Amino acid sequence: MATQVQIPRVGQNTEKVTILRWLVEDGVFVQKGDDILEIEADKAALTIQAEEKGYLHRGPYQESDEVPPLTVVAVIGASEEPFPIKVEYTETSFTINNVQTGDSVLGNNDSMASIQQGKSHVSPRARRLAKEKGIDLTQVALSGIPGEAITERELDAYLRRRLPATPVARSVAAEANLDLSAVKGTGPRGIITKEDVERAQAAATSKPRTTTGIPPDGVTERIPLRGVRALVSERMAASVHTAARVTLMMEVDGTELVAMRDGLKRRVEKDWGFVPSYNDILAKICANALRQFPYMNARLTEGMIEYLRDINLGLATDTERGLVVPVIRDADKKSLRELGAEFHLLVERARDGKLLPGDLGGGTFTISNLGMFDVDAFTPIINLPETAILGVGRIAPKPVIFDGQIVVRQMLMLCLAFDHRVVDGAPAARFLKHVKGFIEEPYVWLAEF
Repeated sequence: MATQVQIPRVGQNTEKVTILRWLVEDGVFVQKGDDILEIEADKAALTIQAEEKGYLHRGPYQESDEVPPLTVVAVIGASEEPFPIKVEYTETSFTINNVQTGDSVLGNNDSMASIQQGKSHVSPRARRLAKEKGIDLTQVALSGIPGEAITERELDAYLRRRLPATPVARSVAAEANLDLSAVKGTGPRGIITKEDVERAQAAATSKPRTTTGIPPDGVTERIPLRGVRALVSERMAASVHTAARVTLMMEVDGTELVAMRDGLKRRVEKDWGFVPSYNDILAKICANALRQFPYMNARLTEGMIEYLRDINLGLATDTERGLVVPVIRDADKKSLRELGAEFHLLVERARDGKLLPGDLGGGTFTISNLGMFDVDAFTPIINLPETAILGVGRIAPKPVIFDGQIVVRQMLMLCLAFDHRVVDGAPAARFLKHVKGFIEEPYVWLAEF
């Protein structure tokens, strides 16, 4: 029996992922663990591997197509086992049939349901455009159409999605709200590269422009909220309007923490192969604090507060695609060396666009450090359904009163944002004070860890 290749769930709010690149041709024999497909979700490129050995039979999904999680995009089995879905096209409608039984089957989205019921008609203008562009209308139907007919608008949107471009180029274009159809590709086979997008962006911004008509007086440009910014806007707005967010700010003396890290740098860099970062140390401290204050390792689901057994730390990471939050699972059970090694690997994958499906999602608490950008304090937004997020500011020398004298100490600001629906202010403050204590007296770890 053939093994299905499904698009994995990536995060709890991801509704669609993009097929970036098939790594194996249709009908090729693959071994278990071979890379077969690259997808993009939440601004991160992920690789899907074969779970069994056999012949790969790809479905009707092409590069740049968008599909929902759990969609079956291929099967792995015997050489004569085809993908179980084919599409038949007539002048008025499309019908999806099961190859093996001949029965009608339901597809993976609403447009497939419409097609199955014979409702997907093609307008004359859309048919002419398809003929001019050499478009396979069955692929348009399977790529997802919002209505009951394939119109010129749906074909235009399909063409935009199918433009050959590298993932980084698509990300840069989305951030800049740049129409890829206006960019000339100079890469192999005309593929649009990051450099092509940057050149087009530079040319477009050399003079005032608007994408939504004539701007009002005093406005040089109006850009629709779409792409990555639209996704971030939707999720952040949902968090702000859903959670009863409270932010606690606490100044911390990080002098001993800085000294400890300097000592670790001298002692372990050669043996470990990396220098433990402040994020690594903070992850270890927070994992310990969450174990001692389990009410912070919780979520609100369907009117119920759920306290979670596993401590999975999300570490906000800046990449070319935007902000991603890879997750270190069971962080409380790992040593500082193990946490650092895993975090460094996740950051490398994130910045190379090679995160695995299991690297994202499932976090129970997030750390966001903006200290490297000279930010002193900020109000982080909770990554729902988590209960809290810790914002970390820069460590900087500052004159303070210490042991009755004015001295210069290394100070930093911790900013804990939490959902007041789940936890009250005093318990949250106790958690933050515990984190503060470990930063100011890191040698206490000997008694706690």
